[in-house]
Order: sequence, then structure tokens, then C-alpha cells
Amino acid sequence: MVLFRRGIHFGSYGSVDDGTAVFDRLLQAVEAAEQAGFDAVSVPDHLQQNAVGGGPASPMFEAYTVLGALAMRTTSARLLALVSPVTLRNPALLAKAVTTLDVLSGGRAVLGIGAGWDVSEHEAYGFEFPSVGERMDRLGEALQICRALFGTEPASVTGAHYAVRVAPNSPHPLAGSIPVLVAGGGERRTLALAARYGDACNVAGDAATVRHKFDVLERHCERLDRDPAEITKTVFVPVPDDLREFAARLQAHADAGADGAVALWSTEKTEKVPALGQILADVFPG
Repeated sequence: MVLFRRGIHFGSYGSVDDGTAVFDRLLQAVEAAEQAGFDAVSVPDHLQQNAVGGGPASPMFEAYTVLGALAMRTTSARLLALVSPVTLRNPALLAKAVTTLDVLSGGRAVLGIGAGWDVSEHEAYGFEFPSVGERMDRLGEALQICRALFGTEPASVTGAHYAVRVAPNSPHPLAGSIPVLVAGGGERRTLALAARYGDACNVAGDAATVRHKFDVLERHCERLDRDPAEITKTVFVPVPDDLREFAARLQAHADAGADGAVALWSTEKTEKVPALGQILADVFPG
């Protein structure tokens, strides 16, 4: 079963901090996205905006607080952070946040998780930013803990970095668990974790790169004796000014094996959301 096909990621909330209007613009954009047929809506999980999105002076919401608010104002789209860096939250707290989102949204939450990359925000806010090897170790442990807490029984997992001991998670996820999206294209460890724990993956690059990443994922699945069709393969796609070029990129990704895509967009450009939705529906129907 495909987790989602037509995602939109509101990676920027604009460049102006004008109070409640920042959320009003996001809400308007998200409501337009649902109406346009997007079946997944994601927001960043950052503490500050990066340079591409306008820099640290630009507004940035805390991800799960704003996703909870969006859960109250949406009806159909899956909701997720794209993605939560393993460095910013203890995984047990992350699992509780995502489970809360699941209950508030009527079962539409997805855990999006990755190893993290933005060293500047870690330095600014006092978060430790370990080596990539340690971050990957932490990611593997976090996935084990979140999977355990998404079940119905108290969770006990002990690792080198994290541990939970007979930890309950009530209220439980509404469908008995919560789907997990592992983001990143690291071939040795990230895609191996996606093969082991993921219901979806999210990679980036041109069509040839994407095809290669999916081939690597399938080899990891073969090693683990897992059917790769169980993992929804999605691609992160910035939207160029020329929407015909965007449509061509999406089709190339679909031909390379993608089940769906996530379009990178901004709340300042809501007027084009219906056109984006139509393009994604043409390439990824269903």
C-alpha cells in the first residue's frame, strides 16, 4: 500500500514575522493543498530558518505544535515533519509527540525522521551535533524505540545512546501503529535503516540518481528478506519557475520508480498550489 503520492512541503513560512499572520498564511496554503488533492502535507523540523528559506531572521514554527494546530483544520492529508533530526529530541519524546498528532488528526500522522544536517542551528541553540557515524547510530536506536512505543505494549529498548524501560504510550496510535518515513540517500546506512524500519523513504537528485538510490534500497531489502514494495518510494523535488519543467522532472522520477513526490513550496505562493496539485495528480494518480 502506498503511503502517499502527492506531498507538499512548506519549507518556508515567508520572510516577515508579522505574528499570527504567519500561521494564517500557512493555514490558507495547507487548506488549498488539501483542496488541490495533495494527500500529504509536511513542515520543517528546525529551530531556525536556513539560508535557502530566508535565513535565521525569518519565522520558523516548532514542528509538532504547528502540526497539531493543522490537525484541527484539515481532514484528509497525512501530516508529518520532513524530517525530525534525531539530534533535537529524545526518541521517546518524539514518539509521544507523533502519537499525539496521530490522535488529534484522526490517524493521519507520519513519523518523518533523519540523521540531521544543520550544524548552525545546533550551535545557535546549544544542541550537541555528533559525528555522522554517531548520528546514524542514534537514528537506528531512535527507530527501534519509536517502533516499540508505537505498539500497544509498554516498550523496553536499551541502546548505547537511548533507553526506555517498560514505557507505556497511551493513548495509542489509532491504527495500532504509525507509519515511518526515513529520509536521506546514504547508501550504506540510511537506506539500510529505511529497508529495516521504514514504511516510506524520501530521496533527492536527478532521475538517474533516484533510480540508483532505489536500487540500493531494494538490495538492502533483499538482504533483510523484505519485499521492497512495502516501502513507498518518494522524491523531494524543488519546484522551478517553469511548471512544464516541473512536470517533466516528476515524470522522469516516476519512470525511475518513484511512487510519489514531495514538492518544496512556500506559504507565500498559495495561488499556484492548485496548479501544482494538478501536475502531481497527472503524474501520480490514485
